[in-house]
Amino acid sequence: MRTRLSLLFGLLLAMAIAPVQAKERLLWLVRDLPPFTILEGAAKGQGAIDRMLALLIEQMPEYDHDIVRVTRARGIQMLQDPASFTCDPTLMWTPERAKFVHFSKPALGAMSGGLVVRKQAEPLLAPFLDGAQIDLKRLLSDKQLKLGLVAGRSYSTQIDAILHPLPDSVLSRHYGNDATANLLQMQRLGRLQLVLGYWPEVRYLIQQQGGSLDDYQFHPIQGVDRYQFLHVGCSDTPSGRAAIAHIDQLLSALRQDTLPALYARWLDPEFQTEYLEQSRHFFEGR
Repeated sequence: MRTRLSLLFGLLLAMAIAPVQAKERLLWLVRDLPPFTILEGAAKGQGAIDRMLALLIEQMPEYDHDIVRVTRARGIQMLQDPASFTCDPTLMWTPERAKFVHFSKPALGAMSGGLVVRKQAEPLLAPFLDGAQIDLKRLLSDKQLKLGLVAGRSYSTQIDAILHPLPDSVLSRHYGNDATANLLQMQRLGRLQLVLGYWPEVRYLIQQQGGSLDDYQFHPIQGVDRYQFLHVGCSDTPSGRAAIAHIDQLLSALRQDTLPALYARWLDPEFQTEYLEQSRHFFEGR
């Protein structure tokens, strides 16, 4: 009996002093990207992806989670680092990114990007419009016009394909944490006529800057699908692939029952019901 008690005591003592195995640290890369992620102001943390990220973190206790604010260009660099365990919850799939990012299943269908202009510049666009849609490629053949966009950002494979062959002289790439907001300020000051953006994001930023939505017009781009899909993307490493396997399990319910409503609340009121109805069919056959 004494021997057994000694062995039991020794086992308990060894368990008490044994080092606790450290969890892997997962870095979540975010930037101010309303209405997906909102990092400042009264609506801080209330974006659709903010809420999704909180739910993912809560259900992934196997990791220590850190949320890191980065620019889009810096985030892409970090995802390419094989020694880094990083994930981005707001990534669009592109063939180039797929070389170094392991993507989740589609998480959220969002309104596609388009052309934002101030209404006083609308006459410049008239020859290039088909209804409300703009022929962006033909428009930018006019070397007098310049298009502002965020450096390192994908605006969908379809829009990226239009932009790729264009000369740098017609593109104004902006870096920094507040790139889209700065582009809109440049546009208001007359330094840019055209800004490439997402209307829910632009709508939010214009209101934050104290501007009037009545002064702006949004044009979808000809030949571009109405919706595009955001994914979670992690570094293409064993740790990143394991994280995506768990994330895919969690997204199965979130993307159907939770995320569409979180995104719809940021849309123009007249589009909310239509979006929610269409979102029910986003992932059929995918």
